[in-house]
Amino acid sequence: MGKTVLLTGCAGFIGWKTGELLLENGYQVVGIDEMNLYYDVRLKEWRLSQLQRSPNFTFYKGDIADEGFVEPIFSQHEFHAVINLAARAGVRYSLVDPQIYLHTNAKGTLVLLECCRKFGVKKFLLASTSSLYAGSPMPFVEELPVNEPLSPYAASKKAAEALCYSYHYLYGIDITVTRYFTVYGPAGRPDMSIFRFIKYVAEGTPITIYGDGSQSRDFTYVDDIAKGTVAGLREVGFEVINLGNNRPHGLMEALALVEEYVGKKAKVEYKPFHKADMMATWAEIEKAKRLLDWEPKVDLAEGIRRSVEWYHENRDWLKDVSCEEGERREEMKDV
Repeated sequence: MGKTVLLTGCAGFIGWKTGELLLENGYQVVGIDEMNLYYDVRLKEWRLSQLQRSPNFTFYKGDIADEGFVEPIFSQHEFHAVINLAARAGVRYSLVDPQIYLHTNAKGTLVLLECCRKFGVKKFLLASTSSLYAGSPMPFVEELPVNEPLSPYAASKKAAEALCYSYHYLYGIDITVTRYFTVYGPAGRPDMSIFRFIKYVAEGTPITIYGDGSQSRDFTYVDDIAKGTVAGLREVGFEVINLGNNRPHGLMEALALVEEYVGKKAKVEYKPFHKADMMATWAEIEKAKRLLDWEPKVDLAEGIRRSVEWYHENRDWLKDVSCEEGERREEMKDV
């Protein structure tokens, strides 16, 4: 029997793909996911169903910030490592409900670290974010101080990183912090640009662009991110490591690729730029190459082609999926 990994956020976008890779590599995977309604839960249910095909996958539904829920799971399994991908994500919505971001991203991380201490788990990986680099010179290198987060989301991730360092220093837990850069791909988050672009262009729905569209992002394909995450299980001491494509692309360039592969032109509406957003992201990834033997393989054009292909294969049920961010309203609770 392979080593057992606790994977939180397993029904999330990155969590699902990481879980698949762990299972392919012979691990036993114990997954936790709250299955919250921040975005349309049908996507989470689809991803979870893919993982549940494997007899080596066990699922628990619950909140990682609830000690009474988490501790019994640690007592029932002998974990080789914990990969914490459970998080409240989304910069704009963190201004609407900042408390839930601190609850999940900071307290949830603390509960997991405490369980690692109590049950002798020596490896912990935290998923963090490129949003911490806002206002820093590019390309973003891991040594930047990142002490001026522009949103509660970024601040909550900074808190989680700080807790990780404390537990490494105090208790010798080996910790990898992976900072992800604009992850996209099949079954992606519907509140993020690539998924929204594909669905809205295909349906003829107007797309909202905040600002003039000159923003650029270091779009990184989800399979590459999953491989970097699994590589992060190796022993590093304590390291913060960027996982990004190392090649920024403009938002309108990404939209043009979507138009090309969908075969339709977009209808675009412009709104004022949101002050919590970043104009550009660009990952320096030399550290990932050196410590994890990792670098991205899938370029933006190929990644968008695959994403459009997946959308067409699943459009019968995706047509009803909402791309709105934030807690789903009452009418969504029975779906």
